[in-house]
Amino acid sequence: MKKSRSVIHPASVPAINNFFAKIPENLEEEYFEVILKSEHFILERIVSEGQTTPKGTWLYEETNEWVLLLSGSAKLQFKSDGHMQTLHPGDHITIPAGTYHRVERTDQNKKTVWLALHYSSKMKD
Repeated sequence: MKKSRSVIHPASVPAINNFFAKIPENLEEEYFEVILKSEHFILERIVSEGQTTPKGTWLYEETNEWVLLLSGSAKLQFKSDGHMQTLHPGDHITIPAGTYHRVERTDQNKKTVWLALHYSSKMKD
């Protein structure tokens, strides 16, 4: 049996992107970039360089947030009990919707790159 072959047109070949490319050199503020977005989720790249949540401020999301730390380091604090979590490359954490938290520290000597998935509570972890 003869295999059928089709011609792949350059426009139909998905582009390869590098997650660490096009990161701004000097960051006065955290850098947020939406990678994918649908009605069910938002996937974003976050880049920090020593930034923290301002003192006395707590972050609150209406969606669950799964975060993977790819480079650098960070420390998160949770308001409910003051507990701190330190993240290193490869560490990931799910922050349930409605959980007050803050970024207490990010690496000041190198870029801290995060992959964050925001998703509805209707989805399972």
